[in-house]
Amino acid sequence: MVKPVALSPQNRTDALTRLGERELDILVVGGGVVGCGAALDAATRGLSVGLVEARDWASGTSSRSSKLIHGGLRYLEMLDFRLVAEALKERGLLVQRIAPHLVRPVPFLYPLQHRVWERPYVGSGVLLYDTMGITSGNARGLPHHRHLTRRGALREAPALRADSLVGAVQYWDAQVDDARHTMTLARTAAAYGALAANRTRVTRFLRQGERVVGAVVTDLETGRATEVRARQVINATGVWTDDTQAMAGTRGQFHVRASKGVHLLVPRDRINSRTGLILRTEKSVLFVIPWGRHWIVGTTDTDWDLDKFHPATSAKDIEYLLDHVNRVLVTPLTPEDVEGVYAGLRPLLSGEAAETSKLSREHLVAHPVPGLVVVAGGKYTTYRVMAKDAVDEAVRALDEKVPPCTTHTVPLLGADGFQALWNSRHTLARRSGLHVARVEHLLRRYGSLVDEVLDLVAEDPALGEPLPSSDDYLRAEAVYAVTHEGARHLDDVLARRTRISIESWDRGVDAARTVAELMAGRLGWGGDQVDREVDHYLKRVEAERQAQRQPDDHTADAVRLGAPEIVPLV
Repeated sequence: MVKPVALSPQNRTDALTRLGERELDILVVGGGVVGCGAALDAATRGLSVGLVEARDWASGTSSRSSKLIHGGLRYLEMLDFRLVAEALKERGLLVQRIAPHLVRPVPFLYPLQHRVWERPYVGSGVLLYDTMGITSGNARGLPHHRHLTRRGALREAPALRADSLVGAVQYWDAQVDDARHTMTLARTAAAYGALAANRTRVTRFLRQGERVVGAVVTDLETGRATEVRARQVINATGVWTDDTQAMAGTRGQFHVRASKGVHLLVPRDRINSRTGLILRTEKSVLFVIPWGRHWIVGTTDTDWDLDKFHPATSAKDIEYLLDHVNRVLVTPLTPEDVEGVYAGLRPLLSGEAAETSKLSREHLVAHPVPGLVVVAGGKYTTYRVMAKDAVDEAVRALDEKVPPCTTHTVPLLGADGFQALWNSRHTLARRSGLHVARVEHLLRRYGSLVDEVLDLVAEDPALGEPLPSSDDYLRAEAVYAVTHEGARHLDDVLARRTRISIESWDRGVDAARTVAELMAGRLGWGGDQVDREVDHYLKRVEAERQAQRQPDDHTADAVRLGAPEIVPLV
């Protein structure tokens, strides 16, 4: 088992120094799930690797997904069998081997609305979905689907209107805390030797003739620029792919379009159900996903050409989601039921189709100029395949023979020993003095690294207290986010290391100062910086709330941009 490495402030400082000391084999640009996955892939092949991210790990698309690890049931209807089979294989690997502490099964109910043809049609599709999961070569770790009568379906989901279905099919997929998973990928890559630094932006590529031979990276917190030499650079910047390509003087062999997906969080008691729901819409599907003490309702799928860093949610987006979910609910949801909102941008490969929902979810890898590999498209579930393909392309240009990809056998930090600790959770609760439900929550977030968090509580029992208005999270977790998980700013903790910004009614306002003060001692902040962090966060929350009252994308975007970045990107 690899020894865990803490993404501490000192680790980041050391990484930035070492990035400029010698030529790397691979420099990965972009700290989303694909970039972090590529860094892990390259590091576990024995290559020297750098990983840089302009903001925070998973701060873009990779913290704003539907939080599902799934094959894409609807792609079967499109006859995209290869994509579904690939995704189901990855789902099996994640549930069973790579990240069992972070990825877990979740049931979904598919309501049937037509009596004669729909059950055999849907049933055969779900049977094929299950069968493809079994034959993927991995133990699935998920239950088999089952058919339900209307009465049986209503027992599972009493919230459904009786006239909205004639029966149902229930099947299982998996879910993940996407931001935590992505950060854990970065941390695991660091454990295998990758030099990882967030808040570090590529400002230009280094060239020798036509060849890209590295990049100038700037520490956005100090302004210090470093020339990083690399034999190959992998551009894994998602919806920013075209922007990054422009720095290399090429638009590349393909383009990326952004599609906005909006999600709502509502309290668990607003929808009386023991199962998630998947509902058809005129354009796509709508999910109602169990998420701790909440439901996630999403998503939309609309073209977006405005600010990529902070895609704004409008009143129109919220109305669309509520209108569609309310068509099947006995007790309709209202805007007042919405406790959290988030929007993400899918990086879709540009095509001829006018509707973004018809653009390819598959990925492409290209080598537009010597020394620069670009990977784009795809879906969260298949990040490991995308990373493998990108590294495969990069190593083709290296002189020596490089071992093949091994990430299908590499557990992420926290995975090894997780099941044994889960079985011992009652003992762990007695030893730590925490309630067993609290220990279960910690295990699902940290896996076998949970002792690192509990050690903080043992040293300072006050850290065992929950955060204000955010009972699911301990004060120790805010400290641990800084000392071990690379958090640099208040927003990093409230929006990504925890999900307080979307899970609490006040969106983290009440916890903001407490968290900032907990972070201050570990980051060397004075009172002025604490005030600045809190002020920035409160302005962010207010800007988001105001944007969500606007009638359309353009007005919502303008309002959201009223809250500036805590660390300027230019």
